[in-house]
Amino acid sequence: MNPYIYFNGNCEEAFNFYEGVFRKKISYIGRYKDVPKKDRHIFQEMDEKKIMHVTLDISAETSLNGADYTEGYEESKGYSNFGLIIHTDGKDEADRLFNELSEGGQKTLPMHMTFWESYYGNCIDKFGITWKITT
Repeated sequence: MNPYIYFNGNCEEAFNFYEGVFRKKISYIGRYKDVPKKDRHIFQEMDEKKIMHVTLDISAETSLNGADYTEGYEESKGYSNFGLIIHTDGKDEADRLFNELSEGGQKTLPMHMTFWESYYGNCIDKFGITWKITT
């Protein structure tokens, strides 16, 4: 599965942030101005500078996707019953991701060894996205 996150006008800022955290480059970015005029009726968001779709490939199997879509963003706020989980190769990478993702956000469960023998923690980034990091 590849998550798709809606933003309320700050998608580009979020994906620039994620680009730095995951140390990957955005593989695709399309703006509403790029949508052919005959197809613009499909989209509610019409600020031409805003992001219609963006993809950040995290690995060969996983990509993080998003868009500036106010209606979708408002709808998704009512469904905060999910988090994105990242499995890392070790404690150092887990700590780095946890610290960078939580910068400007909230550390909800510090990284620690669990009874199921994983190094694990939770945070909410400055864009309101919940992340679970584990080894």
